[in-house]
Amino acid sequence: MNTRGPAANDGLRLKPFRGLRYVPERVRSLAAVTSPPYDVVVRPDGLHHLESSDPHNIVRLILPQAPTADARPRRAADTLADWLADGVLAPDAEPALYVYEQRKGDLLQRGLIGALELSSPAEGVVLPHEDVMPHVVAERADLMRTTGAHLEPLLLTYRGEGRVTGATAVIERATAGTPLLATTTEDGFGHRLWAVTDPGELAAVAEDLAGHQALIADGHHRWATYLRLREEQSGPGPWNYGLVLLVDTARHPLRVRAIHRLLHRLPVTGALEALDGAFRVRTLEDVPLEAALDALAEAAGGGNAFLLAGDGRFHLVDRADPDLLERTVRRDRPEAWRTLDATVLHATLLEHVWRVPDAPEHIAYIHDARAAVTQAERNGATAVLMHPVREEVVRDLARQGVTMPRKSTSFGPKPATGLVLRSLALD
Repeated sequence: MNTRGPAANDGLRLKPFRGLRYVPERVRSLAAVTSPPYDVVVRPDGLHHLESSDPHNIVRLILPQAPTADARPRRAADTLADWLADGVLAPDAEPALYVYEQRKGDLLQRGLIGALELSSPAEGVVLPHEDVMPHVVAERADLMRTTGAHLEPLLLTYRGEGRVTGATAVIERATAGTPLLATTTEDGFGHRLWAVTDPGELAAVAEDLAGHQALIADGHHRWATYLRLREEQSGPGPWNYGLVLLVDTARHPLRVRAIHRLLHRLPVTGALEALDGAFRVRTLEDVPLEAALDALAEAAGGGNAFLLAGDGRFHLVDRADPDLLERTVRRDRPEAWRTLDATVLHATLLEHVWRVPDAPEHIAYIHDARAAVTQAERNGATAVLMHPVREEVVRDLARQGVTMPRKSTSFGPKPATGLVLRSLALD
């Protein structure tokens, strides 16, 4: 993306930093200390699995456990300090941009990890496409403020020229050398990391990124947190930058997946009863999850569609009453926004049909469909499985300055957490 508005500044400014990295000799393996991003970890099952994989797993920093919420950031800060003192984590000798590669089968993604200068949405440099939840921003702010660290990079995308020039050429040259680290995580992804420190190479990256704008693919809450902490600190300094992974999707297109909802206090029977006359409901008997998701994809081609689960079966919900949509979906937004599944789910189903508040005690956001179904069946809840939004819809709305309902999309592959951290004390 390189269309710039009149309020734009000089584009993307990615600064080298001294990365904090695990010392391989002090951990069981690099794979054993990594984690998915904090909001992808399925709690409590995924959290316990990661904590048991190695006593130094990064999840102890990004999702610290303590008796009270107020104590969690201090627990993370103390753990980070202990690991630094014990030599489990150590800073690199000089500032660098880091070339990061993920590979699985035919999928290859490469990008640059660095400290990106922060900008407001009005500046048109970094474009959000989703709303955020204030309580999550407050939680992440407490963690970053107390640890004085950025523990996991956001995933941002930009559109290059598709040629091996500028930043792309720097990435290609770096990957021809010996990586700083290489590991394969349990999801089958291989990860490699290289440091770029040569002044000429860093200048080539800076020149190429100037004039480009980026879309936040993953990490809206962390980006909002960066901006909040920048305002708190005021003035130049390390808080004016945030840890990101920048990927050129002209060369490495991302996958877009849905984020599903788990309605803790609404059983499936109650959800279905409330839908009478508002939507068409078809129960899919004796079908596996994959077949049910295929049916959802087919139904989504004709309009809004959802898949409910939690009672051992799947229920396909589609064909909303047009009058109901007209009454419940706000009209002061583009048609592409008004017809989003996430828009209809929140404005029509959650607010008006089911009357479920959008609060953590009522709704959980889960990236994995099978995990959402399992938790719903285990707890007598309702899983609402979603169909992914097309990437071009996301970009078009972002260019118009229109944010989608929170947790509308999941771009990937997401960077593994724990391969490189940023301590603001080192800047």
